[in-house]
Amino acid sequence: MRVVIAGGSMAGLFAAALLRKAGHDVHVYERSHAGLEGRGAGLVAQQEVFDLLHEIGRDEVAQLGVVAKERITLASDGTIAAAGGPPQMQISWDHLYVATRMQIPDEAYHLGRGAIGAGQDAAGAWLELDHGERIRADLVIGADGIGSAVRRSMMPDAPGPRYTGYVAWRALVPERLLPVSAADVLSDRFAFFHLPGGQALGYTVTGANGELTPGQRRYNAVWYRTTPDLAATLTDRDGRVHPYSLPPGAVRADAVQEVIASARAVLPRPFATVFAAESQPFVQAIFDMEIARMVEGRLALIGDAAFVARPHTAMGVAKAAGDAMALARAVDLGWTPEARRAFEAVRLRTGHAIVDYGRRLGASLG
Repeated sequence: MRVVIAGGSMAGLFAAALLRKAGHDVHVYERSHAGLEGRGAGLVAQQEVFDLLHEIGRDEVAQLGVVAKERITLASDGTIAAAGGPPQMQISWDHLYVATRMQIPDEAYHLGRGAIGAGQDAAGAWLELDHGERIRADLVIGADGIGSAVRRSMMPDAPGPRYTGYVAWRALVPERLLPVSAADVLSDRFAFFHLPGGQALGYTVTGANGELTPGQRRYNAVWYRTTPDLAATLTDRDGRVHPYSLPPGAVRADAVQEVIASARAVLPRPFATVFAAESQPFVQAIFDMEIARMVEGRLALIGDAAFVARPHTAMGVAKAAGDAMALARAVDLGWTPEARRAFEAVRLRTGHAIVDYGRRLGASLG
């Protein structure tokens, strides 16, 4: 079967790796010109990720990560108010991305070619790209994220993502830049701080090239903040308003200074020093999104193109892996009406459950 995938991040890569392993002719079209390596930090892998890695023969990827020896909750003065819980490993997003990307030949992974629409006719399905080309296939998979063009083509009247009222400010700082006082509290721990209308959390992750040696690793911090004026927050250095997030380097200088000053005012000192050490913080608006269907004939949706859950669930990559494995099984069965219905029923139920779980976890924030 000839399969075309819109979106080359985790969901698209997972589906492509599985389908190519099964012998299908698969091509991935990714909007980014430079690729996605280096954009991720660490992730808490769920069972679906381990299962997928096993299916594509890359079990070793799950072994590269930093173990948080315990979970701690900080008091406002920076001391540890509570500690406990079992050790937990955060694997490297970058390493997972690279390992999966290596399963796809360069000639089948097309950068700088974003999807703007999709459709189907009696001869099959097609994906329309932003430079005017139309790619035909037996199956088109929308793995193109929260702003999915494939989803809009399938369901033009669907409501789309709903802003929850808060954003996540993120910092990814080389461990060597942290003051000793902060590193002594935060390194090798999964740390939390709760405040009215907000939450901060953080954990140690591998270095940019997978380094595990203390001092060569990075610290990943997230600060959830209530933000009524989303357009102002997502206005970049050039005055352009982005719909969902601002990447590193795009945040206005005045906004960077405001985040640092606010962190010093309301966060415990260890967390405040992380944001003070980050010269290029980035921001992600938090959305909920659910859909009524994931399949329409020869068009299918997976990952964040289908359901967007709040990141508190730590299940985004697991959801993508589960979608990809279920879809691959349906394709192996010939993508028959029965196979399509079975895929959709299972993954719709899972997607709704994860989004609902995210709402409960984030209820105090927005």
